[in-house]
Amino acid sequence: MAKPKTDFSLNQKVVYPSQGVGQITNIYKSEFNGESVYFYEIYIEVSDMYAKVPVANAAKLGIRAIVSADEALKALNSITDEFEAPTSDWKLRYQMNMDLLKKGTIQDIAVIVRSLYKRSKVKELPILERKLYDSAKKMLEDEIAYALGKSAKEVEDMLHAKLEPIGAKSEKKNAFDDEDEDEDEFDDETTSSKDSDEDDDDEDDDIDDEDDDDDSSDDDLD
Repeated sequence: MAKPKTDFSLNQKVVYPSQGVGQITNIYKSEFNGESVYFYEIYIEVSDMYAKVPVANAAKLGIRAIVSADEALKALNSITDEFEAPTSDWKLRYQMNMDLLKKGTIQDIAVIVRSLYKRSKVKELPILERKLYDSAKKMLEDEIAYALGKSAKEVEDMLHAKLEPIGAKSEKKNAFDDEDEDEDEFDDETTSSKDSDEDDDDEDDDIDDEDDDDDSSDDDLD
C-alpha cells in the first residue's frame, strides 16, 4: 500500500476536539483488520497520552491544524462580544456545549468558555459543566499560545482580562429565582419526604390518643 497524502506533517501541532492540543509524533503503517493502514500518532500534552488515529479518519474526527495568529486574536477578542444569556437548564446547556466542543473550531471553544464563565458568575456550575469549562479553557489557551508564540501564563492572563468584565456585569441571583431542573426535582422529593414524615407523626399522635383512651377505660373499671 502506497503512503497516502497526509494533511499533517511530523512534529506538527494540531487540535484534537474533545482531547486538546497535540503534536504529531509519528506517521506509520500498521496492520488493522487484515489491512495495512497508515496512522497518526498524536501526543496530547494536557492528558499525557498518545492517540492513534487512522490518517483517513482524521478529518472526520475534526482534527485540524493550529489556527493563524489573526484567527487566534479574533477568537480571544470575541470573548467580550455581546451574547444571549445561556439557558438555566444545565442539562440542555451541557449538551449544547458538548456539541460545540466536538465541532472543535477555535470560535466554538471560545463560545463555551465565554458562556460558562458568565453562568458561573450567576450560579455555581454543576461538576460536569465545571470540568467542561476547565477543558475548553485549557484548549483555548493552548491553541492561542501556540498561534501567537506566547507562554501559557501570558495567554492565561490575556484571557482573564477579557473574561473579568463579563464577570463584573453579572449579578448574583437569588437561588429561588433561577433553579436548575435537577434541583427542582430534588426539592420535590424533599417535600414529599417531609410530608411523609408529618403523616407518620400524625399516626403516632393518633396511637398515643388511643392509648390514653384505653387507660381512661381501665380507670373507669376500677
